[in-house]
Amino acid sequence: MLQPREIIRRPIILTEKSNRLRENDNQVIFEVHQDANKIQIKDALKVLFNVTATDVNTLIMRGKDKRMGRGYSKLRNWKKAIVTLQQGDSIQFFDEKAE
Repeated sequence: MLQPREIIRRPIILTEKSNRLRENDNQVIFEVHQDANKIQIKDALKVLFNVTATDVNTLIMRGKDKRMGRGYSKLRNWKKAIVTLQQGDSIQFFDEKAE
């Protein structure tokens, strides 16, 4: 049984696509555990961030080939979840006060 902190690995928030989805569609992108299903991801978000997810879309991201010295190595595969939050809910990752 996976714990909520094991399911949600990290948010992916510093990309143009994730910023656009967060501002326009109230969606947030996370890297999640590869064995977690959509129901477990939705429950983990409820426990960790106290928000309600209306929809969860998941996809497996293939690991890229990278140069390591003279040879090549393959980075690991990982799972990404695009979560649609309920209207009025939001997750603040940074302190967004203007100074």
